[in-house]
Amino acid sequence: MTQDERFVVTASSAGTVFEWYDFYLYATLAPFFASLFFPPGNDTAALLSAFATYAAGFLVRPFGAIFFGRIGDLVGRKYTFLVTILVMGISTFAVGLLPTFASVGWLAPLLLVLLRLLQGLALGGEYGGAATYVAEHAQHGRRGYATSWIQTTATLGFFLSLLVIGLCRWGMDAAVFKEWGWRLPFLVSVVLLAFSVYIRLKLNESPIFTKMKEEGKGSTSPLTDSFLRYPNNKYVLLALLGATAGQGVVWYTGQFYALFFLIGPLKLDFLAAYGLIAVSLLIGTPLFIFFGKLSDRIGRLKIILVGCVIAALTYFPLFQALTHYVNPALEEFNAKNPITVSADSSTCNFHIFVGPWSKFSDCDSVKDYLTKQGLSFTSVNTPGEPVKVMVGTTEMPGWATITSTDPAKKDLAVRQETWGAKLKELGYQASADLSKVNWFMAELILVIMVVYVTMVYGPIAAFLVELFPTKIRYTSMSLPYHIGNGWFGGMLPLLATAIVAAAGNIYAGLWYPIVVALMTAVIGFIFLRETKDVDISKT
Repeated sequence: MTQDERFVVTASSAGTVFEWYDFYLYATLAPFFASLFFPPGNDTAALLSAFATYAAGFLVRPFGAIFFGRIGDLVGRKYTFLVTILVMGISTFAVGLLPTFASVGWLAPLLLVLLRLLQGLALGGEYGGAATYVAEHAQHGRRGYATSWIQTTATLGFFLSLLVIGLCRWGMDAAVFKEWGWRLPFLVSVVLLAFSVYIRLKLNESPIFTKMKEEGKGSTSPLTDSFLRYPNNKYVLLALLGATAGQGVVWYTGQFYALFFLIGPLKLDFLAAYGLIAVSLLIGTPLFIFFGKLSDRIGRLKIILVGCVIAALTYFPLFQALTHYVNPALEEFNAKNPITVSADSSTCNFHIFVGPWSKFSDCDSVKDYLTKQGLSFTSVNTPGEPVKVMVGTTEMPGWATITSTDPAKKDLAVRQETWGAKLKELGYQASADLSKVNWFMAELILVIMVVYVTMVYGPIAAFLVELFPTKIRYTSMSLPYHIGNGWFGGMLPLLATAIVAAAGNIYAGLWYPIVVALMTAVIGFIFLRETKDVDISKT
């Protein structure tokens, strides 16, 4: 790289790392503050609500892509993604100041959703700007390598969020951290914001964009040219279904869902889980550069699609192996004690977006409880009958018959305590035994999943940049990227959690990323073309 290219890549990547740090703080901390911002009474419902709010930030990202992409194609790349980082940083800082549900009621989750929407809008404009900016500075034949540095920023931002959270958690009691300590990582982001703005102010506009404007070849209506004119609209759709959708679900499965799986069903101590994920990210991050550089030689598309296929074929055995090596006692208990939930299926509901409108039956509460324990179960329809749960040959106490005799305790808390004691009698362990974790094998499995992430994500920026002409590049590439990552990928924790609770199998949520990844591989291989030899200075 030239000195100018190195500065562009460094400055763009540093700012984007901090922006991803801001965005991922919420995802990482959601299990801690879910109960603070949503009504008490159902922990899975609160977690689903937190994930729904998390998903809202992803759902709005395509609108940010359209809004900021249009500005970027009309005004320029530099100032557009300078604005996006300001919006992201301010809204993230504000999350650390939010009042809780106990203080202001439903205003708390409403404010939280509003800030997540602002974060999503900002991120919708950020990635396309950074990727386009770097690609338009890179030498022809080295765009895969140059843009792969941008691809490391999401993982590095995630790692940075884990590091800051870990440092905060390390120095305080768990109860204190859950009460108010989780706010510190959000508040620290204001320092990162100041540095990011300072470094981005030193950047110059993209030379390719500047040349296009000087020659009067820019688009006056980038939205119309991108989405309503052939063949650009065709490539927007194909880029979504044949590249970014599969890339999105593979990415979020390998990083986020793996973390949720460790902490949730496998009951691993969260510091240990964060440590495992952080190490896998450190080991895997250089592979973003490797696959980006490799794509300059053999092509971007084949690496992305092969990554989708391998991931889809191996997710079930990988997650099952993760259970075996992280919590063998849970695996053994599930194998020896098949659980049956007999209930009137008309009273069992599939909850995704939880709010004031949500009603939870005894069937929902029972399945919620079992899912939280990482226990798989089989559902049996018994019309008109109360819920009955068999653990092996033992019938659990009737859920609805357990009531509290202490006015300070709610029925739900007493029911959970009663069932917890009964499960313990049957040999169930409420948390993973750290002395029995096979750390090497657990880490190896997580690294394998991160390798998949680097395969699908390392070359994607160069591929998308080369797929569209300069005058509409920011707009055209941003929308499919953020629908693929924001909708298909960002919805993964929410949908997978809901699928697991409904299906009664801790691995059932994996069907979602598997189906999407295979769909992407088929469409991509059939309909998309390789782009590595495209000269973007002439498009």
